Amino acid sequence: MSIAKLQKEAWRPYFDAMSKELAGKTAEIAVDSLKLGHQIEAEWLPLYGLVYDPKSDIFEVVMEGLDHMIAHPQEVYVDVDASGLNSVEVIDEDDVRQIISLRSPLLLPQSLH
Repeated sequence: MSIAKLQKEAWRPYFDAMSKELAGKTAEIAVDSLKLGHQIEAEWLPLYGLVYDPKSDIFEVVMEGLDHMIAHPQEVYVDVDASGLNSVEVIDEDDVRQIISLRSPLLLPQSLH
């Protein structure tokens, strides 16, 4: 595992390029803050994309049945290893940490005919 902080100017191109790698993955969103404690916002839904829009300053997690918006993100960290992107942590202006954990679907062995 290698956790890296992305510079703000790299957010949009990084996640635009990453979109092909995210196909077929599922995601869970955990929200951590001093006020709220630890809460699961979404649990292992199909992930359609991670997008940063610099004009509106919104980081968006697009999932089946859920558009999770993070306004005014301050820091973004990615956890990447040989298998690809494992998680993304976004810290917003209120110091709320939103952790998007990713996993690939299990590949079932093909039956022999």
